[in-house]
Amino acid sequence: MNQELVSAAPIKGIFYYDIISPFSYFYIKQRHRLEKRVDIKPVPILLGGLFRATDNRGPGEVEAKRPHTYQYCLWLAEKLGLPFRFPEHHPFLTVAAQRLLVQQNAQWDMVERAFEYVWVEGKDPNLSWPEFCQYLGLAVDTPKPDAPEIKAQLVANTESAKADGAFGVPTLVLDGHAFWGVDTIDWALDYLDRPGMFTEMAYRYAGQVPSGL
Repeated sequence: MNQELVSAAPIKGIFYYDIISPFSYFYIKQRHRLEKRVDIKPVPILLGGLFRATDNRGPGEVEAKRPHTYQYCLWLAEKLGLPFRFPEHHPFLTVAAQRLLVQQNAQWDMVERAFEYVWVEGKDPNLSWPEFCQYLGLAVDTPKPDAPEIKAQLVANTESAKADGAFGVPTLVLDGHAFWGVDTIDWALDYLDRPGMFTEMAYRYAGQVPSGL
């Protein structure tokens, strides 16, 4: 009986996120698909910092990608049956909001409310900070975090994301493997059923294919 309980226990997973990402919003609204098998810890990072560290750019920064990506988000929200509204402008700075989530050691209820403020209410927390705090269940006079240790923790989270193989959000890390994007939920579920996947010859080769450029 004890062996059965141990085998049924969920594995640990880390979920790196930034509320700037609509795809992270779509992901957390589907996380129930994983939660019976994975104990997922939400970890706030700075997506801009991760992009700089990995020589990457978001689709919102690439003019040709913006309309395609944003219109795809509208379609995906309809497909998933989720409420969705773009904020006043995008992208926008999320430093203060992400620091607040670090400061509060935000668990899923608060994380979800933070995403809903942006992607359901369609608001930029920087333009309505007291309302954002109230939406999270905090006092309206909660100041923007400025403590050195909070700043350092957010930077450390972002560095940990890079070290874990993340180059964007949403990223779920399982057993040292990074699954990036809302469309990798099924891949993560298949990995849980086939934990030796990444040691298979085809996967090992695919992870080391040399560039021809």
